[in-house]
Amino acid sequence: VQLQASGGGLRQAGDSLRLSCSASGGRFSSYAMAWFRQAPGKAREFLAAISWSGVSTHYPDSAKGRFTVSRESANNTVYLQMNSLKPEDTAIYYCALSSQGYPSMATADYESWGQGTQVTVSS
Repeated sequence: VQLQASGGGLRQAGDSLRLSCSASGGRFSSYAMAWFRQAPGKAREFLAAISWSGVSTHYPDSAKGRFTVSRESANNTVYLQMNSLKPEDTAIYYCALSSQGYPSMATADYESWGQGTQVTVSS
C-alpha cells in the first residue's frame, strides 16, 4: 500500500491546518491508520490513530483537544485536523498504516509509512 501525505505548510501560531493522507494499492477499509510527527533531533512522536472502521480513535494526552483524526473510506483518505497550532508543532508529519486494524501508539505496529509533509508554525 502506498501512502501520500499532503497539506503541510507554513502557519502562524493559533492557526488551524488539516493534513490528508491518501492510500492506494490496498484495501484501505481494512487498515488502522495513524499520524506521527518528528521534529529535528527528536524521536518520532505518536499523535493519533483510528481503527479500520473509524469507530475507535486513540490520542496521547499531549494531542487530546487539539488534534482530531478522521477517515473517509470512500476516497481512501485519513485526515488530521490540527487546531490552535503552536511553534512546537513544527515537524514533519507522517501517516502510517497497520494491518492489525485497531489503533495503536506503537510505531512497530505500522508497516507502511507515507513520505511525510512539513508543518512549520511561526510565533
